[in-house]
Amino acid sequence: MELLHYTFFQHALIGSLLASIVCGMIGTYIVTRRLVFISGGLTHASFGGIGLGLYTGISPILSAAVFAVLSAFGVEWLSKRKDMREDSAIAVFWALGMALGIIFTFLSPGYTPDLSAYLFGNILTINVSDIMLLAILAAVLGLFFFFFLRTIVSIAFDSEFARSQGLPVTLFEYVMMMFIALAIVSCLRMVGIVLVISLLTIPQMTANLFSYRFSHIIWGAIAIGCLSCLGGLFLSFYSNVPSGASIIFFSILIYALCKGWKSVQTFCLQKKAIRQ
Repeated sequence: MELLHYTFFQHALIGSLLASIVCGMIGTYIVTRRLVFISGGLTHASFGGIGLGLYTGISPILSAAVFAVLSAFGVEWLSKRKDMREDSAIAVFWALGMALGIIFTFLSPGYTPDLSAYLFGNILTINVSDIMLLAILAAVLGLFFFFFLRTIVSIAFDSEFARSQGLPVTLFEYVMMMFIALAIVSCLRMVGIVLVISLLTIPQMTANLFSYRFSHIIWGAIAIGCLSCLGGLFLSFYSNVPSGASIIFFSILIYALCKGWKSVQTFCLQKKAIRQ
């Protein structure tokens, strides 16, 4: 309980809760729509915005957000063209973002900045501005999903059928790509570029073991994400290991335990059915 008296740990707890809400909602859409590879491309493309921010002296998170959103729109636009495959479009922005990030970081005046906080994350270093960014994004996403959940579910499971029903599929696809990019950037300080995609997929995969309903997966992913962040925080603090890696390790551990429990449960049910 003494940890709760430290301001940095209070910020980490609030940030982990808000990040779990953001990733729980947008990550469920990613897993359902099978956009994991696109999300990975946007994650690495955001490195170009970080390098640009370090070079120009503006906030790296702000420049990364702009760069990631533009990359998301670019991937969505190129993937709709008949002469460009989706994975090729992702590869273009993935490579472009990483290349520009390295170039701008190298050209940054003064001392060479420490990129480990952006590559691997450190939730114990987030500040009030990071928490405000997560809070605003969580509130906007919550309202958007509350009012348009049926449309989001329709597009996530069968976009062609949703288009035949007259739903604005293209508009929603661009809006969701924007939210994916912003969710990625908002979690960079927590788990880093290398690991942020795990926070958007593993809790959702774990929740999907127990339910197939879109809304239930969202709530389950939020709960599992919070538990993973809390476990990772304590593991990081007491073991003196990077917090981002600890959070992802804890989420994978929860998934492995749940998967094992479901496998045992299925085996017992099958064995009982054979006996009957």
